Amino acid sequence: MNDNSQTLSCVLIPMSGRQLLLPNVTLAEVVDYAGSDAGTNTPDWLVGYLNWRGLELPVISYDAANGDMLTVPGDNRGRIVVLNTIGEHHQSVPFMALVTQGIPSQTRLSKEQIRQLEGSTGPADLMQVEVDGEQAWIPNLEYLEGLALQSRH
Repeated sequence: MNDNSQTLSCVLIPMSGRQLLLPNVTLAEVVDYAGSDAGTNTPDWLVGYLNWRGLELPVISYDAANGDMLTVPGDNRGRIVVLNTIGEHHQSVPFMALVTQGIPSQTRLSKEQIRQLEGSTGPADLMQVEVDGEQAWIPNLEYLEGLALQSRH
């Protein structure tokens, strides 16, 4: 019998030139990307808004929030991941959305499979890790939630 008590269900989310690693419980839904205009005088990281379950969610570009260029997915590869928020503003912003460069994949990981790496991180990164020989970044969800809170309209 398999002992799953020492593993965590995770999701790997493809971004431009990197992938994010999050616990599966943070992922509320994955929806198809449909381009939308963020409007004028908006932050560089704001891709637009997603009407999801009656809520108007700001769609954040993780790349741009991290100081890189805004990358919009092409060739029907992009998706939007809707994430549950966990920070102090959860009541005001229960969900946020990130634009991806592909379809997230699920995996089960033990702590032995994850190793923290030294390296430069941006404001949207909590840390850089190695997962079974591949690099991934754990996002700073509180920072991203703060951006989502700023962009509510």
